[in-house]
Amino acid sequence: MQSTNPLRYLLLYIPFLLAWLFESQPHIAYLIAYGGSYLIFYLSYSGLIKKLPGDLPYTEQLLRPIFLMQIIFAGYMCCTSIFYYLNALGYQYGDYIGSKFFRGDIIYTSIAKIQSYYVLGHASLVTGILMAMDYPQEKKHRVYVNSMSNLLLATSIICLPLSFAFSKVGGLSQFSIQLNGLSFVAGTIALAFAIREKKKMNIVLSAALFGINLYQSLGSGFKEPIIISVLLLGVYLFPIYGKKVVPVFGVLLVGLFFVLPTFIGNFRELSSSGVSAEEARSQSIDVFLQSDDLTGDLKEDNWAFLTMRLSEIDMFIKYANSSPQYVPFYNLKLVKQALLTPIPRLVWSGKPDMEMQVMERAYTAGVVNRDMSVSAKPAFIVDTYLSKGIIGIIIGLFLYGYIAQWISIKAESLFGGYFLGTAVMFAGLFQIFWRGNSFEFMFNAIFWSFITMLIIYTILKAKGILIKN
Repeated sequence: MQSTNPLRYLLLYIPFLLAWLFESQPHIAYLIAYGGSYLIFYLSYSGLIKKLPGDLPYTEQLLRPIFLMQIIFAGYMCCTSIFYYLNALGYQYGDYIGSKFFRGDIIYTSIAKIQSYYVLGHASLVTGILMAMDYPQEKKHRVYVNSMSNLLLATSIICLPLSFAFSKVGGLSQFSIQLNGLSFVAGTIALAFAIREKKKMNIVLSAALFGINLYQSLGSGFKEPIIISVLLLGVYLFPIYGKKVVPVFGVLLVGLFFVLPTFIGNFRELSSSGVSAEEARSQSIDVFLQSDDLTGDLKEDNWAFLTMRLSEIDMFIKYANSSPQYVPFYNLKLVKQALLTPIPRLVWSGKPDMEMQVMERAYTAGVVNRDMSVSAKPAFIVDTYLSKGIIGIIIGLFLYGYIAQWISIKAESLFGGYFLGTAVMFAGLFQIFWRGNSFEFMFNAIFWSFITMLIIYTILKAKGILIKN
C-alpha cells in the first residue's frame, strides 16, 4: 500500500481543536465535537488520509477494522450521546417536556467536554488503524477444502459443545468465551454460504444453529449479542444480495433497538429476584406480549435506554468530575493490573477478582455506592482518561486501533487471506474490539483470543486444511 503524508493525519484532530477553542460556548463546542466524528468517518473512508485496501471490493472486506469495528466502536462511543444531550435540553422524542437539570449550564459544559474527549479518542483510534493498515499482505498459506460452507458448519458444530465443556473446567473456562464467539460467527457465515450455494441440508443445520444462538442470547441479559447476531448475518449476505439486504436488515435492527430495552429490562428484573434464566426469559416474553399499553411501555423504556444505557456519557461525566480533582490519575497502575490478568488462578492463587478490581474505580470515583448491586465498569476510553487525561486518551486509543489492525493482518497472513483470517477468526475471536471494555477485561480477552487463534492455526495446518504457498 502506498505511503501517506503524516501531516494528513492532523486533519482528524481538527474537530477536537475547534471544540477546545469554543469550550466557553458549550452548545457550539458539543455540536462541533459531535459532528466531528462524522467528519472522521468521511475522512477515513474517502481516502484523503490514506487509501483504503484495494485488494477486494469494499463490500467483501467489511469485517476489517477500518469498517465494521470502527463503525460499531466509534459509533457507540461518539454518536449515541445526542439522546443524552437532547434529554438535557428537555426534549423527549422531539417533544419539549422541560429540562430535569437544575443548573443546566453545568451539565452542558460537562457534556461538551466529554464529547470533545470522544472525538479525540475517535481521531486517535483511526490514526492507529490507518498507520497499521498495510495491504496487500503476503499470504503464508492457502485454504484447501472442497466446500467452505462445510468447513464453517463443522467449525461451528465442533466449537459449540467444546465451549460448553470448557466452561465447566476452571483451567479451561477462558477458552469457552473464545470458542463460543467463533462458533457463532462460523455458523452465521455458514448460513450465508449455504444460502448462496443452495445446499438445503447446510441451510437447515446452520439456520438451526443461528436460531439456537439467538435464543440463548435472549437469556444473556444483554442486548448486544442479539443485535450483533442479526447485524453479522446482514453483513455476510450483503455481498450475495447487494443493496436488497439493506432495507430488510435496517428495519430489523431498528425494530430490535425499539423492542429489546423493554424485554431486557423485564428479564434483568426477574433474574435479580432469583428467577432462573430460562424462567425469566419465558416470563419476559409473556409480559412483553400481554402488556396493556405496549407502545407506551416501549417508548418510555426505549427513551431511558437511549439516554442512559446506549450512551455511557453520563458515567464518563461522573468519572471526569472526580479525576484528577479528587482522585489522582492512575498513571500506569491500570496498565500493570491489566498485564497480570492472563495469569491463570491455578498458578496465582491470590489473583484478584477482575470484576471487583475494576469496580473499585467506580466506588473510588463515587460513580456508584458500594451497597448498590449494579455494574459501572469504566469503558476503555474512560480508563485511558483515568490513567493520564488527554494524553492517556491519545495513546490508549491509538494503540487500540493499531493493535486491532495488526491482529487482523496477522490473521489474514496465517489463514490464507481475508475470508478465513478476518471474516472468521478476527470477527469470531476478537469481538471485544467492537465494543471495548475496561483495561483488565480487554487485555485478558485479547491475550487468550490470540492464543486460541494460534492453536486453531496449528490444528488446521496439521489437518492439511492450511497449506503453505
